[in-house]
Amino acid sequence: MKSKNYSRWLLVVIFAIAMAWVESAVVYYLRTMIDRIEPYQANPLPIFDGMGPVEMIREMATMIMLFTVGALAGSNWRARFGYSAIAFGVWDIFYYVFLRMICGWPHSLSDWDVLFLLPLPWWGPVWAPMAIALLMIAWGTLASQFEQADSIRQLRRLWLLNFSGVVIALYVFMADCIHARHGGVDAIRTVLPQHFSSAIFCGALLLMSAPVIHLGWQIGSPILRKNEVIAVEEVEERC
Repeated sequence: MKSKNYSRWLLVVIFAIAMAWVESAVVYYLRTMIDRIEPYQANPLPIFDGMGPVEMIREMATMIMLFTVGALAGSNWRARFGYSAIAFGVWDIFYYVFLRMICGWPHSLSDWDVLFLLPLPWWGPVWAPMAIALLMIAWGTLASQFEQADSIRQLRRLWLLNFSGVVIALYVFMADCIHARHGGVDAIRTVLPQHFSSAIFCGALLLMSAPVIHLGWQIGSPILRKNEVIAVEEVEERC
């Protein structure tokens, strides 16, 4: 399995880091305006001059930009998705790094955050999206930098496991808002979750990691076999 030139990988990472600063700055401005530097407090998503729809469109625009840079960097569908995953993961991690630098929040990886607003607000501790981001970077790097030849059936099984994990993780993030949906928009907007199902989320994370584990094994196995052969040859030469 031949490794590709990593210059595109590096450019995607640089772009994602720059995008993370823009995202952090915008969120800092917004949270300062509505006095919500700490998102986990009463009335966490106040209505403020029609800013809600604008913010949701901004979130979608950010996703489009991250996936666009991946599409431009990749030369085939696997590489395009890989670079997009790298961009998203790096952006997400550095978003929190830069927020910490700008305003001192989050105080720890266990701090609650509103992760996304569509279709319902996602709530979770900071470590949860960062764990997913690391997984995306790992898969994106393996998928974009190494060639693989998998059968369609094998890929379907792997991505079915991954998709199942994604669905479970989304439910964990939105569970409180899903339960509050019968109370209407106001009830959803004022939800403050009390418990995060870490065990269920970690199970979902394990399912999501199926393609990463598979790729890592595919790439690592030939290298391990080659090292074993070299070691045996060195031993035989010494004897």
